[in-house]
Amino acid sequence: MNETHPTEDVKRQPAEHRRPSGRTLLAIGLLLVALVVAGFFAGYLPRRRRESVLAAESKVAVDSLPVVNVQKVKRADAKTSLVLPGNIQAVTEAPVLARASGYIKRRYADIGDRVAEGQVLAEIEAPELNQQIRQAKATVDQANSTVEQAEAALQQGRSNENLARVTAQRWENLSKKGVVSRQENDTYQAQWVAQQANVQALEKAVAAARNNASAAEANVARLNELLGYQTVRAPFAGVITLRNVDAGVLVNEGNTLLYRIAQTDRLRTYLNVPQSDAGSVRVGQQATLVIPDLPGRGFPGVVTRTANALDPATRTLLVEVQVPNPGALLMPGMYAQVDLSVPRKDPPLLIPGDTLVVRSDGPQVAVVEPDGRVHFARIQLGRDFGDRLEVLSGLEDGQQVVVNPSDAIREGAKVKPVAAKETAAPANRS
Repeated sequence: MNETHPTEDVKRQPAEHRRPSGRTLLAIGLLLVALVVAGFFAGYLPRRRRESVLAAESKVAVDSLPVVNVQKVKRADAKTSLVLPGNIQAVTEAPVLARASGYIKRRYADIGDRVAEGQVLAEIEAPELNQQIRQAKATVDQANSTVEQAEAALQQGRSNENLARVTAQRWENLSKKGVVSRQENDTYQAQWVAQQANVQALEKAVAAARNNASAAEANVARLNELLGYQTVRAPFAGVITLRNVDAGVLVNEGNTLLYRIAQTDRLRTYLNVPQSDAGSVRVGQQATLVIPDLPGRGFPGVVTRTANALDPATRTLLVEVQVPNPGALLMPGMYAQVDLSVPRKDPPLLIPGDTLVVRSDGPQVAVVEPDGRVHFARIQLGRDFGDRLEVLSGLEDGQQVVVNPSDAIREGAKVKPVAAKETAAPANRS
């Protein structure tokens, strides 16, 4: 019998039926993990170390750069508060003059009194005026008598003219029949023509007499009107701002100032708006009056009219602002500051005043570029608000400008920008 050894059977099995054992696989896995870990530590750690060194060197380089304070360029508000000085005036103010000559008999109003329209302010005593009225009435009576006489003469003249006409016609008929001579007929014809001319003259005399009577009556009416002017009345409701006479003072017609009266329920203020803001002021625009002597109080008003032309001497626009005054807190002659909210179509840029650098080639600012380098940009300035300046060109919104640049800040130099503490931007005022 042939005996077969087990090991020989194993050797005779095909190679594809042989599998690695678990220990072998585990050893291979551990080897791969070891290789990966070794590769990680061999590559990453030196790279990390180099990056740390470079970062430290970069930080040292940055820390060694000069530190500058910067602020961002910003746009101004869409509405700017335009504050201008003005003097308050009454909308209506008028002098009250004497319309009759005489002496002040009695005075009923004084400065500061509020009067109504038509209220009696004073009485003037003029005895000469009464005598003039009596004389004028006598002249009227005399003129009327003259008219009556002229009319009677006219009536008589017309009668004579009628008689001359009838006589002339009779003699004309007789002359045609040859009863009377032509010379006698011509005489009566001439008398008729003379009577016609006399009637025309008498008619003109009547017209002249009537005109004289009308003139005399007009003179009486004028004197009676002057008699009414002896009572001085207020032309409109308002306050007496000036009293220039007292009882017993002699006044002359049209020359003596008795009172000055002003309406104070609505007042007005005239402003001179600069040319740069003249195009933004419109009729109907709201305004606020501020009185320095009345702190904390604002009086709303409105722009009622503008001159629509600039003063060539001052380049300003004359604007009138009216404000109601129901409480009578405002008085004519007061100094006021008028606040106008002026809209802007293209608000300008604003920079801090301490960023400006003035050089021989014009105003400039030091701009910090995104890469940290300094560039001096030439700018065009607008209005000066003290701690803020308007920039019309040369900068863009959001750029960083250096505050108080020193001589060490030069073109192209690298700096370390640090945001400076910004102060509250004041309202744009002019």
